Amino acid sequence: MKAIYTFSETDRSSLSDSLTFLGANPYTDYEKFRDAIGSLIAEERVPAGFVDACRLIKRQREDKLTYAHVVSNCPLDVDRPVFDQTNPVDDKYLQKQTFVGEGVLELLAQLTATPLLSYATRNNGDFFHDVYADNRYSGTQTQKTDWELYWHNDRTAHPVRADYLALLGMRCPTDDLVFTKYVDGRELLKFISPENQELLREKAFVTPYDELSRASNRKQQVSDLHTLLENEHSFRYYDTRTMPADPSSAAHYEAVRQFRDALAKSREQYHRIQEGDLLVIANQDGLHSRQMVDIQHFETTRLRWLLKTYAFRDDAAADVHSDVWLDGVRGRVLD
Repeated sequence: MKAIYTFSETDRSSLSDSLTFLGANPYTDYEKFRDAIGSLIAEERVPAGFVDACRLIKRQREDKLTYAHVVSNCPLDVDRPVFDQTNPVDDKYLQKQTFVGEGVLELLAQLTATPLLSYATRNNGDFFHDVYADNRYSGTQTQKTDWELYWHNDRTAHPVRADYLALLGMRCPTDDLVFTKYVDGRELLKFISPENQELLREKAFVTPYDELSRASNRKQQVSDLHTLLENEHSFRYYDTRTMPADPSSAAHYEAVRQFRDALAKSREQYHRIQEGDLLVIANQDGLHSRQMVDIQHFETTRLRWLLKTYAFRDDAAADVHSDVWLDGVRGRVLD
């Protein structure tokens, strides 16, 4: 994918300095961090090119032109430590002393008017997550895996799911080829018959929770009944997991079969996230996956690190879940 905006070295350095000295830690006081980022915007200390890029992302979403964007050469923390992979989240709290990457993601959220979302049971309710290999989840289908991820929406089984995802390349292998793939939901609909689309819109499907979710909350085993297709072209699906709740329903299995055929036929977008790349995609209005194309140095690739956020579509979408905000923190849902 081609970047819609690339930071100049001057703007990158200027914004990096501003984000380095914010005086707020998003992991101990997210609201203070959020407000500090808001002040940078109000004081017009954010490069105009990035502000315009965020406006373009918002406009192209509203006009339904595209739901996938890349910004390159983003500011990053100077010190990007290697975390202990026996418990990388706790080690991050100990080692990470600056929050430039988090600042870039928060700026994106505020400038596109897509408030961030966090889960009380995931990473202590953090709003910023690491796509980073954790030894406990090697070979699994979670963001903590060290291998490929099948076609999916993030948090497929959960009742509250993000509308958008943002992935910022913090440390990326230079020799090995790891691609993020994205397919627009409108592409999928081209290959699914109207009759099967209606079947996919029925609450007739279930999705087991992923390994990380089950470890975080033992009550999370299998989702409630859900649709596979909703809204205009939103999908709720995790390949190899989502299935008809009724194993005897040949019609629903046929609808899933045609949907999976559509995944094979549809036009995909690929992006190899490199350091400083910010990839922003729709979580529900499309599907994404991770493909390991050519891995020459697996141990180096296991140290690949992306900083990630979940976001609501707009303030109204966030307000729908206001009754489950945890401890009054906006966007932190009890899940």
